[in-house]
Amino acid sequence: MAALPNNTNRKLPILLFDVMDTLVRDPFYQDVPAFFGMSLKELIDCKHPTAWVEFEKGLIDEMELARKFFKDGRDFDLEGLKTCMRSGYSYLEGVEQLLLTLKQNNFEMHAFTNYPIWYQLIEDKLKLSKYLCWTFCSFTYGKRKPDTEFYMEVLRHLNVDPTYCIFVDDRQKNVEAAVEVGIRGVQFKNVNLLREELSLMGIDISTDEDQ
Repeated sequence: MAALPNNTNRKLPILLFDVMDTLVRDPFYQDVPAFFGMSLKELIDCKHPTAWVEFEKGLIDEMELARKFFKDGRDFDLEGLKTCMRSGYSYLEGVEQLLLTLKQNNFEMHAFTNYPIWYQLIEDKLKLSKYLCWTFCSFTYGKRKPDTEFYMEVLRHLNVDPTYCIFVDDRQKNVEAAVEVGIRGVQFKNVNLLREELSLMGIDISTDEDQ
């Protein structure tokens, strides 16, 4: 283990969470194709190959996204799409209780997510900021996981040794990228397995009722 940082009052480790399909259901795979009256494959085939990624990086705004979302430039109801996505957001089973427990146990937690300015739709509905800070969003940094530089930005901002960070993501390639820079990584599969893995890593997830 590396030496403790100078600020020894800071509770360690720091927990970094991916959001979509780790904490919150991603409506892209079912709700969005249904909104357009398509299958997922049809949607992927006809949407612009890079527009969403550019939106996630903050390179384009939502009006530009609407203009180029489909390869053929067809119009669509942008506000309707946002309403569809907002409706589809929900906490994954057991996740909110885990976040509450970690919050009650005073762990420092941050979102570390590939998501555009529409993170506000998630926040408006689920109030994720009750539990963690929306610190590391791709649209703010102009980078996306698994870009190594995005992880380095996180470490620079937190100003701690990477071994004092635990990162949870449902995508293995993002976890592997974290491990490569020295961050401890956990691939999310379900909340019960996550609880087990965090406990094995020394994270106290007991509640007052457990005492």
